[in-house]
Amino acid sequence: MATIGTDLQAPHLWADKRFHTWNYEMRETFGGKIFKVMLDAGFTCPNRDGSIAAGGCTFCSARGSGDFAGSRRQDLVSQFNDIRDRQHLKWPEAKYIGYFQAYTNTYAPVETLREYYEVILEQPGVVGLSIATRPDCLPDDVVDYLAEFNQRTYLWVEMGLQTIHESTSQLINRAHDTECFIDAVTRLRARGIRVCAHIIHGLPGETREMMLETVKAVAAMDVQGIKIHLLHLMRKTPMVRQWREGLLRFLDQEEYVELVVDSLELLPPEMIVHRLTGDAPRDLLIGPMWSLRKWEVLNAIDAALVRRNSWQGKAWKGV
Repeated sequence: MATIGTDLQAPHLWADKRFHTWNYEMRETFGGKIFKVMLDAGFTCPNRDGSIAAGGCTFCSARGSGDFAGSRRQDLVSQFNDIRDRQHLKWPEAKYIGYFQAYTNTYAPVETLREYYEVILEQPGVVGLSIATRPDCLPDDVVDYLAEFNQRTYLWVEMGLQTIHESTSQLINRAHDTECFIDAVTRLRARGIRVCAHIIHGLPGETREMMLETVKAVAAMDVQGIKIHLLHLMRKTPMVRQWREGLLRFLDQEEYVELVVDSLELLPPEMIVHRLTGDAPRDLLIGPMWSLRKWEVLNAIDAALVRRNSWQGKAWKGV
């Protein structure tokens, strides 16, 4: 359990970590190791097919941010089995959450969503689903279905906010505004559905202050989880042109580590941190190249929390 000392300088701990990790939450909820099985169900995105915009978000890869998901050339059950079996080599006793990761996973009629979601929920050892989508792809009938689904299993809806700054949103072609995101959160939470907000540090033109303003905004929202991403520049994305035009500066590792610690301090202690960094396929990555050393980055974040005698929520202003 999370503990905090009577001394205001005593760190708030989640097992051996100074932030509320996804792994800690899964062990508390299910009593053991849970890993996500990342899937590509063959969806597209309204920001790609011309429904609301074209070209997609400028940072998004050709695989719709599902570069480590299964192959859409396989059916969902085959994808699930292949990825599960690989991860079982590391965690043979684990159970699973099916993660619909690539593209926009509510961008289809409810009948299609039902077919896809239910077949994964039926797989042995699956304890729930996590569904990545856009806030503008949650019509009422989809929210109704998700609410019913949420009564039967452990469910997360993950949405890309990325930034609260509309100037940045236009640069990255997000094609929805922050109010759209807030409205989607409100509608999902009215039905008791857990929400995870994705943000990105290092977007074009953003200062440290702007990035932390996004963190503060998320901390004030009724969201139960957060993913903090480092911006990766990948080949064949529209952002390559922005980088060549000088609109993008890569964060260095020390800068990112300190920014993550600053961010964790601002988050409420109950908010679950699903991710603090990530990596991109080596053959696609242009920069920052240090991001490929994922465990080195995570260890540096842990070390910075200790060095600064810091923890998640230390500077949180909520009540």
